[in-house]
Amino acid sequence: MNLTRLSVILIGCLNMTHAQSYRWQQRVEYKMQIDFDADNHQFDGNQNLKLWNNSPDTLKKLFYHLYFNAFQPGSDMDIKSREIADPDPRIGNRIQKLNKEEIGFHKIYFIKQGRERLKYTVHGTILEVLLEKPVKPGESVTIDMSFRSQVPVQIRRSGRNNAEGIDYSMAQWYPKLCNYDEQGWHTPSYIAREFYGPWGDFDVTIYMDKKYCIAATGILQNPDEVGCGYSKNATNRNKKVWKFHAENVHDFVWTADPDYTHTTFTRKNGCVLHFFYQENEKTKESWSQLPKILDKAFDFIETKYGPYPFPAYSFIQGGDGGMEYPMATLITGNRSINSLVGVSLHELMHSWYQMMLATNESLYPWMDEGFASYAEEEVFNYLKQEKIISGEPAIDPHLETIKNYIAFAQSGLEEALSTHADHYATNRAYGMAAYVKGAVCLAELKYIIGENAFNKGMLDYYWQWKFRHPNPNDFIRVMEKAADLELDWFKEYFVYTTKKVDYGIDSIYEANGKSIIKLKRYELFPMPIEVKVSFTDGKQILYYIPLDLMMGSKQFTDTKRVQPLPAWSWVNPVYQFDIDRKLSEISEIRLNPENQLIDINSSNDVISLKK
Repeated sequence: MNLTRLSVILIGCLNMTHAQSYRWQQRVEYKMQIDFDADNHQFDGNQNLKLWNNSPDTLKKLFYHLYFNAFQPGSDMDIKSREIADPDPRIGNRIQKLNKEEIGFHKIYFIKQGRERLKYTVHGTILEVLLEKPVKPGESVTIDMSFRSQVPVQIRRSGRNNAEGIDYSMAQWYPKLCNYDEQGWHTPSYIAREFYGPWGDFDVTIYMDKKYCIAATGILQNPDEVGCGYSKNATNRNKKVWKFHAENVHDFVWTADPDYTHTTFTRKNGCVLHFFYQENEKTKESWSQLPKILDKAFDFIETKYGPYPFPAYSFIQGGDGGMEYPMATLITGNRSINSLVGVSLHELMHSWYQMMLATNESLYPWMDEGFASYAEEEVFNYLKQEKIISGEPAIDPHLETIKNYIAFAQSGLEEALSTHADHYATNRAYGMAAYVKGAVCLAELKYIIGENAFNKGMLDYYWQWKFRHPNPNDFIRVMEKAADLELDWFKEYFVYTTKKVDYGIDSIYEANGKSIIKLKRYELFPMPIEVKVSFTDGKQILYYIPLDLMMGSKQFTDTKRVQPLPAWSWVNPVYQFDIDRKLSEISEIRLNPENQLIDINSSNDVISLKK
């Protein structure tokens, strides 16, 4: 048993005995055998699932996801994709046009608890199973299931024959137990949004036509028996038997293609990076550069966000863009090197923000996609700074994201981050919330508490919540402790409302030889404020105004030119302070000088007094 698995089990034990300090969470163990019929794009599966009920509740039923059922005309995904105001072009009306040979499905042969066959009902992409014997707190149950599945034509994430010619992208491919937590069962119908599952171990055996090379989550257990660059001692039977094992993951992905090129790169700590792609003129150049670049990226990431604890990671050409899974990602591969690095970094960062810090993505997609986007921007900029990839580095790599959010906030289409991922009115509102505003959350927190406290908080978040299911309260509490500030006000405004930030310079005047600067808050979202004053003698002073709700002040890395001022009360729309200099000695007054504040109107942020 490795140390990672041991740490999770110990946490589970603590969850049961110290409820005030730790939340309980369920644990599973999957053992699956898959016999694949590539001629008909179908497979027969046998699944043995063991569930440890660490909850305080007796479970009388279980729920599973049946994702492939979404790829049928009339499914929730089909209807949602056609009825939403701005359809995803990858889906649109494509599901509606599928014939019976092209659809996806899961057909259940039987489900057993011990020797007893269980009653079940299929609700679209959700399978409801009635237990013969309820599972009490602290008990475990083993469920055996036999099923047949058909792989749909590749439309979204999973499927066969994607646009780049990869035969099988096997994501969301098996009956997967829904998660049960302190809020009960989570059974959202699959409409191509987000995921949530219990931690567990996977043993997956795949019988596949011998022409195929398979890439997957976990570690291949029988490399001497199969090809694909692992070994040349492949069996002469019609099918190879691929055996994979993964520990402490909450999903399992695999792909298959006869034309994969497979290369590896072993990092200095022993972690093996795998690369699976179809080689052509374009991919040969970019994919051959990728391993050393990502090795440098891993070094930076682990310093900033915590160690990667798994023994391997696979970058796999497949799917329809980029999609993260435990120990692996599916990415389209016909890209330039910088594009390939960008998508690889984003999906890799999900190894932290979802594969280790496993938020409920349906409820908090911004803590997954947004945090990964923020980190991607940091790492990509670092690679430019170190000239590992081409491009000019930015002083602040998040300013464009902040700018994009401000523009969207003014559109009238923004919805609160507390919206369930499936229930946004538009795909654009979902995307801006999950990816952009989620990234902006971290940028604004760094602005509020300071870079040192922020960096400490991000590492504390990793160490306190890895291999658990944190929520917004958990994250904000970590950042509060790192900064020694109150941040609940920020969470309430940022997550649960669409209130906006707008501060401006109302007026300036001189009295008794002093310059008086009057500021005004025009919108309802309160924030701490920074004002830079430039003087005619070349001197500059940054005046810092904390928000009273913070109960403290930002930690500046350079305090020499920072002048702290009394806190601004959140109920007061105006604030003024004086400078012991005449107006004639001031050349410019600039609010939000670094453009880090999500101020929706910059036209009232600057007054120039230059002669």
